[in-house]
Amino acid sequence: MNRQIKVYIGDVKKLVGTLFFNASGNRESSGFEYSSEWIESSKSFEIDPELPLGYGRLFRSKKEWRSVFHGAIADSEPDGWARQVILRASGKDRKEKKDRGISIVDDPLTSLDFLLSVDDFSRIGALRFQDENGEFQREAGKGRTAPPLIELDSLLHATRAVETDTETAADLEYLRGRGTSLGGLRPKCTVIDQDGSLSIGKFPSVRDSYSVTKGEVLALRVAAAAGIQAAEARIVESDGASIALIKRFDRGLRGERIPYLSAATLLGIEDSYQVHTYTEIVDALKRYSPDYRADAEELWRRIALTILITNVDDHMRNHGFLYVAKNQWRLSPAFDINPFPDKRKVLKTWIAESVGDAASIQSLMDVAPYFGIAPRRACEILSTVEGAVDRWRQIGKDIGMKASELNAFETAFEHEERLSARRIIGLMKK
Repeated sequence: MNRQIKVYIGDVKKLVGTLFFNASGNRESSGFEYSSEWIESSKSFEIDPELPLGYGRLFRSKKEWRSVFHGAIADSEPDGWARQVILRASGKDRKEKKDRGISIVDDPLTSLDFLLSVDDFSRIGALRFQDENGEFQREAGKGRTAPPLIELDSLLHATRAVETDTETAADLEYLRGRGTSLGGLRPKCTVIDQDGSLSIGKFPSVRDSYSVTKGEVLALRVAAAAGIQAAEARIVESDGASIALIKRFDRGLRGERIPYLSAATLLGIEDSYQVHTYTEIVDALKRYSPDYRADAEELWRRIALTILITNVDDHMRNHGFLYVAKNQWRLSPAFDINPFPDKRKVLKTWIAESVGDAASIQSLMDVAPYFGIAPRRACEILSTVEGAVDRWRQIGKDIGMKASELNAFETAFEHEERLSARRIIGLMKK
């Protein structure tokens, strides 16, 4: 299989280049080549640090621990939940055709099949992919495939059916395009909010032992109270279930697409199993951010929150960057922040190599100079974050959480590192 896919950017569909894909059995490879139109444009930029702007094709092969595509493209690949929807929909479609006596090629789905299964309207970031027929996924004749908020009941029913292995072909067809633009393992879909903005609807899982969706909204509200630029979030009730509705930050006020890169892509990280550190993100900020000091301080503030609310899923794909101009990128709003009760206090992304995986406030204070933060300023920031976290129960009540639901999160918010933060703040104030 040899295919060529045109890669565009933004709503005006400016041609960036061509994605080449080759598959032979289980072996896959890809290549990318910028268009002369993009190279010669005054507004062009490197869509990926691994894809320097210039003529010529850059190749990449698939390995067990990395995508066959370069990071900027891989960032919009379906993962987890979305792949499950695509696989099941494909399987049911093939079975239906066989039952009707229709001859089909029963080859497994390729990485390109998954990439192109993502809905164009709701795809993360600004890159867009046009197939050889000149179509963007589900755009031709379909209109906008992201459903309005009033369809949450239908979305909830369809996601529950997938989780319980009772889905119908109609359920899967309904989710195709709606539940394939997002990564992560939990059920979620893209929806259009009442104001017309694009949002992510995160649904409770049938396996949840506590209200994960409310916990995420709680964490984002606490983050905002701590002075962190966080994604806007609220709880919406649907058919007796609490759904977290989180506004997409890769869209502008008029819905325009904003280029997005995960921290893993900006840093050139390919092996997700290797240890990486927040100090590496600081180094990247020095290179790419037009306001390095503000972004470095913001990052330090987010680490403090991560430790104090026991957010132990802080891997490099849960940090992102939005494009500004002239090959410059800034931290995106914080997202995918979740308090994990009864979890060991360790970090996926270490504070620094010398610290290890310990979620330690003292270690964070020790490395503050690397972030360009003086000790007194670090204490001020920590005091603000701790003050916000201290109000977690009240913030939870404000979003409609019951006492029993809040109690389930107690060990995530009340622990030794909170006491450590208070001791440090008290000592610095003397």
